[in-house]
Amino acid sequence: MPEPIRFLLNGEPVEVAGVAPQTTLLEWLREHRRLTGTKEGCAEGDCGACTVVVAEAGGAGLDWRPVNACIRLLPSLDGKAVFTVEGLRQRDGSLHPVQQAMVECHGSQCGFCTPGFVMSLFGLYKSAPAATRAEVDDALSGNLCRCTGYRPILAAAQRMRELPAAAGWRAPGRAADGTRTIDPEEEQIAQQLGALARPGGLDYEGAGQRWIAPGDEDALAAACAAYPDATIVAGATDVGLWVTKQHRGLGTLIHTGAARDLARIERTEAGLAIGAAASLADAFAALDNDFPELHEAWERFASAPIRASGTLGGNVANGSPIGDSMPALIALRAEVVLRRGDAKRTLPLEDFYLAYRKTALARGEFVARIVVPPRGEQLLLRAWKVSKRYDQDISAAFACFALQLAGGRVASARIGCGGVAPIPARARRTEAALQGQPWSAATAERAAQALAAEFTPIDDMRASAAYRGRVLGNLMRRLWLEGGDGRAVTRVHDAAVSEAPR
Repeated sequence: MPEPIRFLLNGEPVEVAGVAPQTTLLEWLREHRRLTGTKEGCAEGDCGACTVVVAEAGGAGLDWRPVNACIRLLPSLDGKAVFTVEGLRQRDGSLHPVQQAMVECHGSQCGFCTPGFVMSLFGLYKSAPAATRAEVDDALSGNLCRCTGYRPILAAAQRMRELPAAAGWRAPGRAADGTRTIDPEEEQIAQQLGALARPGGLDYEGAGQRWIAPGDEDALAAACAAYPDATIVAGATDVGLWVTKQHRGLGTLIHTGAARDLARIERTEAGLAIGAAASLADAFAALDNDFPELHEAWERFASAPIRASGTLGGNVANGSPIGDSMPALIALRAEVVLRRGDAKRTLPLEDFYLAYRKTALARGEFVARIVVPPRGEQLLLRAWKVSKRYDQDISAAFACFALQLAGGRVASARIGCGGVAPIPARARRTEAALQGQPWSAATAERAAQALAAEFTPIDDMRASAAYRGRVLGNLMRRLWLEGGDGRAVTRVHDAAVSEAPR
């Protein structure tokens, strides 16, 4: 039987019935609950004015993560806790330390973006006992201030932990053994969420539309087989734009997010197995352990709220030629596990993409997990994103280089590229130019020339075809500069750090 959507809103349980499953959280908050502190700016997850914080059961206590309400579909909040800026007041009516810090540091100018900044900082406040400047910058990467008031907002991020908080809103601490301490009221929220949990998932209908959120992978396979033409939704960071920008009716929706076994990230003999429902944030953290050279690429992948909602499986299945995860995964020899009913098959990730926005998925088939093989020895690994802005921008070109070196030669080479072809692609001719050659400046130069001519990119608003080709060639030269005999510093920032007095 169809069930209502159940979640906590600012600590209070709510049930929702009758609204269309493709209703966004932002629309529901503003139009149905009149919680207008959550703003609509871009309606595509770029500006952060709509930021709310979602809490759900984690390894120790709750995971608190900011998300973009403008593209988060309402049924995906089932069984979770949603906090808006209106819910931050303390019990005596006083401001939360994050809000008070913004006041004291003069962090608000016109005020439109302020609730979103407050909620991003609140997510940081609840998730980390302390934060470095770099962590604050990353936490605010999805929030834009058109008044250019970032300096006082950054000051507020430092100030907020110095202010007292009422019970229930204290920042997490660390016990003597290093474990995270849990506020008693956070434990109460966790108990409430436990009562809302649906082991079998959610089957919801509203306004003539159906939302099916199976509770595990087997049930998901059955649902996809029964409704092969349904729209499969993960974090909706792309599908949400079909609603807000294209105004499309999406029909029956099958959600992967309730399948608990697909959210797992496990180490197996084959390598790191990342379930298709694992968030980008969790997947990137796991990949960081084995491939720390890719940290900046993951950090520049959209914003913290997008990484909290989006999934690696959804990004891979989407198949966008400008997606940043696929070129890196291709260079790492990743494979994708596909499932249709009880049948499973595995493909090299580069073979999954057939043409622009066309993948090897059959009707009723879905991406179950991505498997990344273990790291080899003497691996030279780098990934670079070239875009107009550092944060929150689409790549003009992206390249990931994975060279296995042995005895001064290139034993094997894999190069994944994005933004330069209709699909995420390997630079096979350049790989062949490197294979078995001495790792030298001359080899790198020949490879750079090959890479510059490898693809036939398009001219668009982000870059010209000629620029993209030149960038790829120069990134190959940069690989030699950083990973060759000289180990040169290629960035002004890196030079400043390396030359700083110790």
